[in-house]
Amino acid sequence: MTHAARAAELESLLLTRSLDDPELAAATERTPDTRVLPDVSVVKVGGQSFMDRGREAVFPLVEELLEARSTHRLLIGTGGGTRARHAYSLAAELGLPTGVLSSVGSAVAGQNATMLGYLMARHGVPVVAGGGFDALPLSLSEVRAAIFAGMPPYAMWQPLPDEGVIPPYRTDAGCYLVAETYGCKNMIFVKDEDGLCTANPKNDPSATLIPEITVDELIERDLPDLIVERPVLELMRHATHVRSIQIVNGLKPGNLTRALAGEHVGTIITAGDAR
Repeated sequence: MTHAARAAELESLLLTRSLDDPELAAATERTPDTRVLPDVSVVKVGGQSFMDRGREAVFPLVEELLEARSTHRLLIGTGGGTRARHAYSLAAELGLPTGVLSSVGSAVAGQNATMLGYLMARHGVPVVAGGGFDALPLSLSEVRAAIFAGMPPYAMWQPLPDEGVIPPYRTDAGCYLVAETYGCKNMIFVKDEDGLCTANPKNDPSATLIPEITVDELIERDLPDLIVERPVLELMRHATHVRSIQIVNGLKPGNLTRALAGEHVGTIITAGDAR
């Protein structure tokens, strides 16, 4: 079927079917996506991993990010960290619902984005939010980088968790969704560990690094502790563009630079044949 024929079919179905019609969904699947920012790398800076550690951790990473702009265009997302966890704890104790906790988490991730933005302001790197995303092409063209708060903008419409009230889609998922939505080059999570391990290396000395694994294999293992949010794995199973993610230890200078250059540093999780 030609592109024109696919477009005509899609238009006809959109005008005559409900938006959750299976045939309409299949038609949209057959319509190729446009990769909006195919040469841009999304880098997620962990809240606990970096922002909570202060100058000692943040300043070297800022310098590495600024240096990376010479050869890469970057979208830099921020996590919430310990302050978000404290806020979740208080809100949950008060009996507040998931949507409220999502809004609280967004505010904390936004604070970290603001702080990172001030540190990079003299280099012209802006913080974008909401409608500011419309100006991303200009920012990436002029200064080759922009910063955003990683929490997805679900707010009161946050999908409900299977149990409890903690928002299931937090800053890891939000950064990944930005990468997938814009059809970006890659998604790199900068953490304070060497990558995905068989257990949490912070409290289990027997934990070993898993250099590479597929989403299906990881879900089957059902590890008690993951270095990325579990919903990211489900998002990857249905992704079109960003079919792998990389997790690196940003406390080790040069790791992020190597990952941006395509080197296998830390852990690579691939969607495999899940889609």
